Parts: sequence; C-alpha cells; structure tokens
Amino acid sequence: MFRAIGRIFRTPDLRRKIGFTLGIVALFRLGSFIPAPFVDFENVQICLQGNADATGLYQLVNLFSGGALLQLSIFALGIMPYITASIITQLLRVVIPHFDTLYKEGQAGQAKLTQYTRYLTIALAVLQSTTLITVARAGALFPTTSGVAECSQLITDSSWYAILLMVITMTAGTGLIMWLGELITERGIGNGMSLLIFVSIAATFPTALWAIAQAQGFDIFLLVLGLGLLVMAAVVFVEQSQRRIPVQYAKRMVGRRTYGGNNTYIPIKVNMAGVVPVIFASSLLYLPALVAQFNQPQAGETAPEWVVWIQNNLVSGDNPIYMIVYFLLIVGFTYFYVAITFNPEEVADNMKKYGGFIPGIRAGRPTAEYLDYVLTRVTLPGSLYLGLVALIPLIALATVNANQNFPFGGASILIIVGVGLETVKQIDAQLQQRHYEGLLK
Repeated sequence: MFRAIGRIFRTPDLRRKIGFTLGIVALFRLGSFIPAPFVDFENVQICLQGNADATGLYQLVNLFSGGALLQLSIFALGIMPYITASIITQLLRVVIPHFDTLYKEGQAGQAKLTQYTRYLTIALAVLQSTTLITVARAGALFPTTSGVAECSQLITDSSWYAILLMVITMTAGTGLIMWLGELITERGIGNGMSLLIFVSIAATFPTALWAIAQAQGFDIFLLVLGLGLLVMAAVVFVEQSQRRIPVQYAKRMVGRRTYGGNNTYIPIKVNMAGVVPVIFASSLLYLPALVAQFNQPQAGETAPEWVVWIQNNLVSGDNPIYMIVYFLLIVGFTYFYVAITFNPEEVADNMKKYGGFIPGIRAGRPTAEYLDYVLTRVTLPGSLYLGLVALIPLIALATVNANQNFPFGGASILIIVGVGLETVKQIDAQLQQRHYEGLLK
C-alpha cells in the first residue's frame, strides 16, 4: 500500500492532478468561512454555539454546505442548488420528451442537458438565497435560540440594495462552486461535484465527534467510533454488492471480419438509487414542519389539533412515528427512482440490436420482463438497506442522545463511502496505466 502511494507522488501527471484537486478543495473550504456582505459574524457565532445540536429545517442543506449555510458565508448554499437542479433535470426526462431525446443523442445532447442544469442551478440559487436571507432577517434561522437578541440581528443592513448584494454574492458563490467542480473533473482526480460534497460532509466529522465526546464522555465517544467503523465496513460491502446477469453476443460477419461471440454481464447493484431517496424523503418530511411553522397561533390563541400533531410526531427525529414514516418514504422513493433511471425495455432493445441475449431467455420483451423481475427483487434489500442506514442517526439520537449531525449514518456515510470508493478506483486505474500495478490488490 505504502509503495503504491509512493508511486502516486513519483508520477508527475498524477501528482499534478492530485495537487490541483487539493488546491481547489482548500479554496472551497476557505470560502465557507468568509461571511457574506452585511452579516454580523460575531452574532452568528453566538447563535451557532447555542444551536449546536439542532439545525431545524436546514439540517440537510447545512450538511451539504459543510456548515457554511448557518454561517451565512459567501458559499452558504454550497452545492445543494446544483444537486437539486440535477435531480430535477433527470426527472424531467420522464415528463418532457425533448429532454429524453437530448439524453439519447450522446455527448452533444448531454452537453445541452448540462447547460440546462447550470441555468436551473442559478435560478434555484437566487430563490434559496432570498429565502435564507429573509429567514435570517426574521430571526428564525436558529430555532433553539430564537429568543436571543443576537439571533434577530444577524444582518446589519436591511435596505433593498444590501439584500440585493447578499443575494448576488451567494448566487455567485454557487456559480463559482459549480465552476470549481467542473475544473476538478477536467483537470483533477474524480468527479468534481461529488468530491466537493465529500469534502463538505467530511469537514463536519471532527466537530460532530468532539461534540459527542464533550456531551457524553469518552466511553460513549469510543463506542460511537467503533460502531461507526462497523457501519462503514457494512456500507462498503453493500455498495460493492451487485447481481451480475450473464449476456452472450452471437458472432456476426461484417465483410471478412467476425464480430461478437464474447460473454459479458449486466451489473445490477443492490443500491441502484444511491443517496437520492434519502434526500427525497428528508425534503418531503420537512414540508409538514414548514407548514406547521407558518400556522403558529397568535398570542392567546390555541393551536389547531393538526399543528400540534405535526409538532409532536413529525418534527422530532427520535419520535417512532417520524422514524416509521421516514423509513417508508425511503423505501417508496427507492423503487420510484430506480424505475426512472433503469429502463429494462431500453436495455433489452439495445441487446437485441447488437445480437446479445441472456442464456435461457428469448430476446425482446421476455428479456425486458426478466430484467424487470430481477431489478424488483434486488431493489427490495437495497431499499431496506437505505432505510436502515438513514435511521442510524435518529436511533443514536434516541439512545445515546447524540446530536442530529451524527456522522456515521444517513446521507453522510453513503456519500463518504460512495465518493471515496469511486475516487480510489480512478487513482488505481491511472496507476495501472503507467505502472501495470494499481493502488488496490
């Protein structure tokens, strides 16, 4: 292993790519601590200290921004607008035929879809930055410290030009992050956007672990660390698991040459949906709490029964009803997203076009039905696995009273493991091109 790492730094091209990636990452993290214009940095830090264990409705966005959201920095929105835009663009392929046509056109069509994603990212950044600034002005950004005077004085200037400048700055920050991610993809190692998300989440690990050590003691800290390593090992095992469907290609004569005749397989991963169902379920569960927040009773009035029920059951993560609804939403969204991203009929048609067939299965519609049958069965354990991993932080909150940002579970551990494995594989592939021996053995 150490010999392989040494070969990385002895290879000039690979060393340059890794150095470039680390430089972009350092610049990205620096921007997460630079406050936006007209933001009172001292008051923000006071409110953050009193709100360390509860980030309210902004927990997920704050996680993907590496804590920059609640600091109201120039990179406050992080990569979340781009993630949302990418998911929306992917879902629109099912609704709008033009998007599906562009996707099937190859590199030129996908470049057009990427351009649409960029435009949608900027539009979402304007909307989200406006919402964030409005909530910060109202003093509702930090729910557990809403009565503290500093939390209602986060913005020093409330004039229209100051608000406009803040919106422009945060939107430009999102555009800059998007550009930095594309630079990493072109000139660095790995997928740039995924690496920036990886860095944002990994940056919160030391703070979250230290908070557990201070609140619960070092015995609970060591227990959490040990359980975290077991969870990571289990996630790595499942993420690498796949069902391989054998495919044979018949021999074809084109002129004097023979094509085909080889054997391959279709890999169907246990977790085909990735982390998207967890994001969908988390976002959908925020809606009832958001609606209840805007229907709070006036002084002297009694809250409606449905508002009280939502506040008692669908806001706190340690509530059993919240956990059950969250788990069922993840299972449902897993099937939904897999059905959108993997089309058995399209795969069967492509196999038939190039003379491929599954042994024992007729080409065409029987192949599509067989693929759909296998996909449905493989998706069941994958959806249950996603639901259980997503519940780990909530179970930790209920058992050892760990904070909401419990690092070894939920979307964070799925992204950390997935991006880490993919980046190591890319480094390994580049090492094998140059030394015939990779990083992994």
